[in-house]
Amino acid sequence: MGLLSRLRDVLRRPVEPALSVDDPDLVVVVEAFDIVEADSAALARSSRWRPDELAVLRHHLRIPAEQVERARELLEPDGWVVASGDVSHISRVQKLDALHCSQERSRMASLAQRLGGEALGWDALQPDR
Repeated sequence: MGLLSRLRDVLRRPVEPALSVDDPDLVVVVEAFDIVEADSAALARSSRWRPDELAVLRHHLRIPAEQVERARELLEPDGWVVASGDVSHISRVQKLDALHCSQERSRMASLAQRLGGEALGWDALQPDR
């Protein structure tokens, strides 16, 4: 297969629609706020989650207001968006699977603890269909 054929194939592939953490069509499709429930179990019990589509993974952390900027500095290089309030929401668009949810839950729990706060859990959002 020549270079032009490969380029043509790439250009013909369907493009996944862009998804943004602030997309107004997003709805919660999975919730995981029970620390004893495995992330794989949370995903398995969801009847709305579409595993082949992108989702917004959103972590809920309670961190001191003076530490929010530090959280932002640490997370934004990896594509996370930090929205602060009584509970900070830390979100990123990605494909969801149990392994990555578990890794990120652990990362957020560690971050919250280092910043003097606590990780409350996570949810995932996808466009309503």
